[in-house]
Amino acid sequence: MTVVAVLAEPPREGHVLTRLAETSPLSAAEAADCYEAVLRDTMLAVHRSGGDLLVNYPTADQLSAEAGDASGDDGTAGDDADLAPEAELRAIAADTLESLDDVRFEPQVGSTFAARAGNTVTHLLREEGARSVAVVRPTAPLLTRQIVDAAAMKLRTAETVLGPSTGGRCYYAGFTDPIDFADAFATPAVTTLAERSADAGNETEFLEATPTLATGDDLVDAVATLRARFAAERVVPKHVAGLVHDLGLDVVEGDDGEPTLIRSR
Repeated sequence: MTVVAVLAEPPREGHVLTRLAETSPLSAAEAADCYEAVLRDTMLAVHRSGGDLLVNYPTADQLSAEAGDASGDDGTAGDDADLAPEAELRAIAADTLESLDDVRFEPQVGSTFAARAGNTVTHLLREEGARSVAVVRPTAPLLTRQIVDAAAMKLRTAETVLGPSTGGRCYYAGFTDPIDFADAFATPAVTTLAERSADAGNETEFLEATPTLATGDDLVDAVATLRARFAAERVVPKHVAGLVHDLGLDVVEGDDGEPTLIRSR
């Protein structure tokens, strides 16, 4: 089975999806709610798949700089800064999944995302004997159990499996053999990762493309696809779908003729 490491952040206002709040009709608090919804659906997708869920959480020290940036004029951070990241994410997982018996929680190690992802993959493959390891961030609202299982199948024959996303990003990166992870997620991440895989002499396979959330344009893509799935009566990630419904998000043609996100609530 593939160990799927979800490199998660506590869904705190002003800490997650900040660009989304700046470039869409969502407030900073709603952007944090969006992150939490995707996080819950990501946990569900992995937990219900044939893979093993590992939640990689940041330590309090790793969050201290961000908390300082969000502090008030008196230099103190908000109430969320007093919560342990592991406890915060564990509580979300417990409220989302039927059981935490098969879920691992481990701290992130490294100063950048690439370092944290690389340390996790390399440790699990080389020290714990995992056959395959994948890393994801909870920013792909359409990540499903079927995609996770399809990736696991591809990892049986290829050393690297990548999920391409909007803007050259990568929503899923799976490995059976480590690569050079230094700056491996440099933009465009999907290209950089494929090049590093080739440099290691490894074969790379790809998953279907799906949007990841960073900006308002990304949210347009995600909402349009979700609305299409609603209309076709197809399965949708329930927490993200609930958020879209609660906020009344939809996509229409704007005055400039381009797809435009609107909200009715």
